[in-house]
Amino acid sequence: MAPAEGEELNRLLDEQAAYYRALGADYLDQGLDLPGGDELAEALEAFRPTGSVLELACGPGVWTGQLLRHATDVTAVDGSPEMLATAAARVADERVRFIQADLFDWVPDRRYDAVFFGFWLSHVPPGRFESFWSLVADSLKDDGRVFFADDAYRTPDELIEGPSSSTIRRRLEDGRSYRLVKVPYQSVPLEEQLRKIGWNIKVSATSGPFYWGAGTRSQSISRPGES
Repeated sequence: MAPAEGEELNRLLDEQAAYYRALGADYLDQGLDLPGGDELAEALEAFRPTGSVLELACGPGVWTGQLLRHATDVTAVDGSPEMLATAAARVADERVRFIQADLFDWVPDRRYDAVFFGFWLSHVPPGRFESFWSLVADSLKDDGRVFFADDAYRTPDELIEGPSSSTIRRRLEDGRSYRLVKVPYQSVPLEEQLRKIGWNIKVSATSGPFYWGAGTRSQSISRPGES
């Protein structure tokens, strides 16, 4: 990546982070009232994330409570202190450890039985897809499992650079606008992309724009430094 491209990406990610900080507790009012949303919760319930669970980009804790239905403990990481404050008030459970950190820089201090992230993968720039999944691998025990949920929904007015671009614009009610990353993944190509970098993950589409993935690292793929 050329220096100018790297600087532009950093500016884009700064805007994305600023958007979610500004959105704060109002995030709970941003849910998509579209078909298929309930199917995500049902799929996560069937997945049963037991043991110690890492939740990446926990936001205001929408999913944290459901994780606690099966998990022994949850480590919830997010870059926004406003989101974490909302999550801590919403969940209020001593089994949850909240960490404020930039997920593009964060290094886990332990390994987990399961890693979960809801509505985050689509906000990872395509150029950082592999490095993000390296973070997931570094966070998992050898027999650890992964579950994620997301959507491919983008409104026409968000597509400031056209439908082929992963950069969109969103506005707050006060008129402020921010650029974000929003990659419109489709289940079959995403599943193949994950397979190519060493993951055995089944990606399933819902009856609407949502999808989820569940699986493990491919046994034939070693971690960096492993023989």
